[in-house]
Amino acid sequence: MKSLQKFLPKYSIALAVLFIATVLFLITRGNTVDLEAVVVTNAELVQAIYATGFVEADAVANLSAEFSGTVSFVGALEGQHVSAGQKILQFDSPQPQLAVREAKAAFAEQQALARDNRLRSARKKNLFIEGAISRQELEEAEKNNIQSEELLQQKTLQLKMREDDLKKLTVIAPFSGILTLQTVKEGDYVTTNTLVARVVDPSGYIVSVEVDELDIPRIRNGQKATVAFDAYPEKRFSAVVTRIVPQTDRVTKTSKIYLTLDHSPENIQAGMTATANIIYNTKPNALLVRKSSVFEENRQTYVWAIKNGRLKKQSIRQGASDMTFVEVLEGLKKGDKIALAPEKNLHEGMEVRIIPARKS
Repeated sequence: MKSLQKFLPKYSIALAVLFIATVLFLITRGNTVDLEAVVVTNAELVQAIYATGFVEADAVANLSAEFSGTVSFVGALEGQHVSAGQKILQFDSPQPQLAVREAKAAFAEQQALARDNRLRSARKKNLFIEGAISRQELEEAEKNNIQSEELLQQKTLQLKMREDDLKKLTVIAPFSGILTLQTVKEGDYVTTNTLVARVVDPSGYIVSVEVDELDIPRIRNGQKATVAFDAYPEKRFSAVVTRIVPQTDRVTKTSKIYLTLDHSPENIQAGMTATANIIYNTKPNALLVRKSSVFEENRQTYVWAIKNGRLKKQSIRQGASDMTFVEVLEGLKKGDKIALAPEKNLHEGMEVRIIPARKS
């Protein structure tokens, strides 16, 4: 019993020491925080408008059948290169061919009639000079001659129009390029206005993007842009704003902007997905902090500054910003250290244990 009594005081003292140590640890631990930190520095701030869109060919020719007919000749297939003036397709159609024959017959008939009236008018003129006929007969002959010449001009024009229609049975490449559409083959019957071929000039690709209507006032022709393609995710390409379509879509609330690439990537194709950052402002020597460092309380903007190893809630005045950084106009200076992504449970005076920043 006596040995137990001797043991209890020692046991109580040990528990008390352990309790005090635990409390001190918790108090100390609760006033220390592990944080990622960054040093405030000066850098160029680039403000840009983000937009998405597609690759388009600046020179595109959609070629349609102007008459119904049967395909009698195929000069190029989809995916092949064609030269300006090259015959792509030929159709057989009875309608324009018959119209040409009828126009030629009408022209020949009127040509003969005009020739006869021309000779008759000349003879009547000689007879009138000799006094063999009256002036009325002369005038009648001259009138018939004039009318027949006018009709001959009409028949000439009609024949040319019918011959031009006959030429429309041939589909010709208007410029050199690639056939991105041509799906018919010999023997196919094609109706009027059917799209039969599309020629694209691969040397003139552009990027069309949709820009939110709120950003349109910042867009100007000549502004620089950076373009990325899903097909080339690791590469970036320089471009410039060349066209602004002055029309906002009522549904999407966007307007179309055209960008011309400084150098097109190899194997670029119409329809490829593209994203663009259109640069509308740059500040070459701005004092910058990451947006993740900034927080608000009671309509005031703050960062957690780290001074002498402890936290200090520092108010700042913001300037311009981009998607990642905020310009600081007042409250910080170059070289100050701040918390990179502070948690909400921080308070002034907490001791900071800086940990390495995670790679993003």
